[in-house]
Amino acid sequence: MIQLLNTSLIGLTSGAIYSLMAMSIVLVWRSTRVINFAQAGLALASTYIGYEAFQIVNNYWIALICAMFAGAAISAFIEIAFMRILLKHTSSGPIASVAPIIATLGLLGIIKALITIIWGGQDVVLTPPLSNTGFSIGTNTLVFSPMKLAIIVSVALLVIIFSLIFQKTNIGLALRASAYAPEIARLAGVKVDLVRTLGWALSGASGAAAGLLLTSNGNGAFSPESLEFSLLLVSGFIAAVIGGLDSLVGAVIGGIVSGLVISFVLMYISSSLFFIAPFVVLLLVLFIRPQGIIGVKAGRRA
Repeated sequence: MIQLLNTSLIGLTSGAIYSLMAMSIVLVWRSTRVINFAQAGLALASTYIGYEAFQIVNNYWIALICAMFAGAAISAFIEIAFMRILLKHTSSGPIASVAPIIATLGLLGIIKALITIIWGGQDVVLTPPLSNTGFSIGTNTLVFSPMKLAIIVSVALLVIIFSLIFQKTNIGLALRASAYAPEIARLAGVKVDLVRTLGWALSGASGAAAGLLLTSNGNGAFSPESLEFSLLLVSGFIAAVIGGLDSLVGAVIGGIVSGLVISFVLMYISSSLFFIAPFVVLLLVLFIRPQGIIGVKAGRRA
């Protein structure tokens, strides 16, 4: 029973972090119809900036906010200075749908190289603000710790904030209109370029939170070559597709599903299936619901 509880709690914590990365991917997709594979690099860069902020203010939560603002600023800059120009020059032709994806992969390499130049290749440690020692139930000690509880609460708050922004404001509608029909959106008075930049900024903030919380889910150590950030990107992408690339709620559901599947496979089957398990789930979902769990099937165009 304790083992089952531990496995579920581990999966829930990891899934919450994957949800933030999935949300960052969904936000860019909703605004520009681009899968941003550079998001792992942006999350890593923002985590380093959060680390530097922590050295100055010695407060983890302020550092988290600083990292999110930094992630938003960097993502907005990339959209304005690079992606906006690229999308305009590749809006038609045989590579129109492929070029932006390849570009984000190139950006990922550039960002990681710049991080190595600025901070070096050695591990740095961002000390978690709360204990990672598990809670005790009688004579049993859970793997679920105060820090993991704080991660889940933080993710829940961020999800609520993002959901309110998209459900109670016109931003969500403007993002979708700008992505699907930019010319019509312009005629309706939507500032398409600004809306797309905002989508990238929100994505950067969500990815930054995922990166910082990811380091705190362990011992706080990370480096430019940390495997955890590559896994975060893969898991976040799978979560976004499982949930539905147009749905923030789907991103959260997909993240939780991915986290739980990986946790149970590691605990009850084999650690060698760590990489395979989420892809198997992805394939099953795509066979049953190609649009994702929450995604809406696209209507047929004349």
